[in-house]
Amino acid sequence: MSSPLPTPRSKRQFSTDRLRRHVPILDWSRRYDRTTLTSDLVAAVIVTIMLIPQSLAYALLAGLPPEMGIYASILPLLAYAVFGTSRALAVGPVAVVSLMTAAAAGKIAAQGTPEYIAAAITLAFLSGVMLLAMGLFRLGFLANFLSHPVIAGFITASGILIATSQVKHILGIQAGGSNLIGMIGGIVAHLGDTQLTTLAIGAASLAFLFWVRRGLKPLLRSAGLPPRLADLLAKAGPVMAVALSILAVRAFGLADRGVAVVGDVPTGLPPLTLPSFAPSLWSDLFVSALLISVIGFVESVSVAQTLAAKRRQRIVPDQELVGLGASNIAAAFSGGYPVTGGFARSVVNFDAGAETPAAGAFTAVGLSLAALLLTPLLFFLPKAVLAATIIVAVLSLVDLSILRRTWTYNRVDFAAVAATILLTLLAGVEIGVSAGVALSILMFLYKTSRPHVAEVGLVPGTQHFRNIRRHRVETDPAVVTMRIDESLYFANAAFLQDLIYDRIVCDQPIRHVVLMCSAVNEIDMSALESLEAINTRLSELDIKLHLSEVKGPVMDRLKRSHFLVELSGEVFLSQYDAHTALTAQAQAAE
Repeated sequence: MSSPLPTPRSKRQFSTDRLRRHVPILDWSRRYDRTTLTSDLVAAVIVTIMLIPQSLAYALLAGLPPEMGIYASILPLLAYAVFGTSRALAVGPVAVVSLMTAAAAGKIAAQGTPEYIAAAITLAFLSGVMLLAMGLFRLGFLANFLSHPVIAGFITASGILIATSQVKHILGIQAGGSNLIGMIGGIVAHLGDTQLTTLAIGAASLAFLFWVRRGLKPLLRSAGLPPRLADLLAKAGPVMAVALSILAVRAFGLADRGVAVVGDVPTGLPPLTLPSFAPSLWSDLFVSALLISVIGFVESVSVAQTLAAKRRQRIVPDQELVGLGASNIAAAFSGGYPVTGGFARSVVNFDAGAETPAAGAFTAVGLSLAALLLTPLLFFLPKAVLAATIIVAVLSLVDLSILRRTWTYNRVDFAAVAATILLTLLAGVEIGVSAGVALSILMFLYKTSRPHVAEVGLVPGTQHFRNIRRHRVETDPAVVTMRIDESLYFANAAFLQDLIYDRIVCDQPIRHVVLMCSAVNEIDMSALESLEAINTRLSELDIKLHLSEVKGPVMDRLKRSHFLVELSGEVFLSQYDAHTALTAQAQAAE
C-alpha cells in the first residue's frame, strides 16, 4: 500500500524541524523556564569573572591589544548560543589558538602594527568561513582522521612553547623567538636585563596561582564551604591575583619603577570591524586558517562531547562546525580574533550549573558590562600577572606521559607523537600541527595498507574459527582459510595478493583457498582487480578461490561486476558451511 501524500501541515512540520536542527536555539528555548534561567545566570556570573583576566591574558599571548581578548569573548558567545548544540561549551580565545594566531599574523607584520591586527581579524573571518562551509557540507567526520595521540603531542608541545614564551614577561625583559631554542636563547641573552620588581610580582603570582589550584579548595572545604562552591572559588583564583596586583602596583607606584602594565584599555562595546578582502593576504593566511579551524574544532568537539556525556546529552558535530564558524565570523566583525570552545571555561560553566547555551549569552552581557565599566581599573594590571595566569593554565595541557604510554602500547604511535612534539618545539606551531595532520593520515594509510590477515581453523566442538597460531584448531591441508580483518582498498590490495601467493607456495596439496570476509566492509575497484588477479592465478594452479561471510552491501557491489561469474569457487554464507563442504570435497578427491 502506498504512503499517503504529505499534508500541508506535515510539510510545515518538516520545515520547522529542519529549521530547529540548523538553529538549535529555536529548540531549547521552547522549554526555557525560570529555574533554567536562574542556573544560567549563576553560571554566567562565575564564568564572566573568570573570563576577564583570561581573555586579557590570551590576547597578550596572541600579541594583540588586551581589549581584543574581551571583544573576542562577546559576540562569538552570542553567535554560538544561536547555532551551537552543546549546553555547556563556552567559546572564546584559547591558549593554543592564540599561539597559532601569533605565529600566523607574525608572518604578515610586526606585533602592535595595524597590519598585524588586520591579519588577526582576517584570520578569524577565514577560519569562520571554512568552519561554516565544512558544517554545511557535513564534513565533521574529517576530524576523525586526526590521531588523538598526535593531537595530544601537539597540545603538549604547544603548552611548553606557550609557557616558555611568557617567561620574558615574568622577568620583565625583551626576548623573541618562534621556537623553543629561539625563545630560550633570547631569554638567556637578556637575563642581565631582568627587572627585579617585575620578577617578584611574577614569581609571587605564579606561587599564588599554583597554590590556589592545589591548596585553596581543601582550605575552603575545611572552613565548612560546600564542595561545589569551594571548587568554583578556587577556579576564580586568577581574579584574586589580578585584583591584588592592581592594588599593589597602584599603591606603590610600581608602574613608574619599570613594571610593565597593561595600560589604557579602551572603554566601550566591541567596535564594528571588517576583515581584509585582499587576495594576497587571504593566500598568505589560508593554510594557517585551515590549521586553526581543524585544531579548534577538534578541541571544541572533544570538550563538548565529554561534558554532554556527563548529562546524557548529545551534540551534533556538523552543527558544531556551523556554530564555531558563526562565532569566528562574529569575532571578525567585532574586533576579535580566532576563537573556539575552551576547556577550562567550559568546565567552569558546566560545574557552575549552566543548563543551556543562554548561559554563554548572559556571559557575553557580563563581559559587555565589564568592557563598559571595568576597563579603566585594568590600567595598572601587570603583564607579569597575565603571563603567570597563562603559564599556570597551559601547564595543565602538558602531558609528557603520552610518550611513555604510546611507547608501551604502539611504537608507530610513539614515533608519530615524538615527531609531532619535536617538530612543534623546534620548528614552530604551524609546522608542528601540519606534521601532526600529515602523520595522522600516514599512520592510517600505513596501518590499513598492511591489514591483519590470519589463517584460521575450526575450534573443536564448535562452529567458530580462530587463528591457527593462537589456538588449537582443526585444519585440512587441502583447504586454506584466511580471515581478512580490514576493508580492501587500493592501499592494501597488493599486500593481500602477495600474502596469498606466498602462502600457496609450499609442499601441501592445496586445492581450495577461502577468504573469510566477516570484517570486510568495503571492496574498492583496485581491490576488486586484485581479487580477479588472485582468482586467475589460483585457477592456473588448479586451486579454487572461495569467499565466505560476505556482508550484504559488499555482495551487492560484487554482483554489479563480472567477478562472481568468473569466480572459480563459491560464495558461502558462513565459514562453517565452507569448511564442511570443502573438507568433504577434499576427502572425496583423495
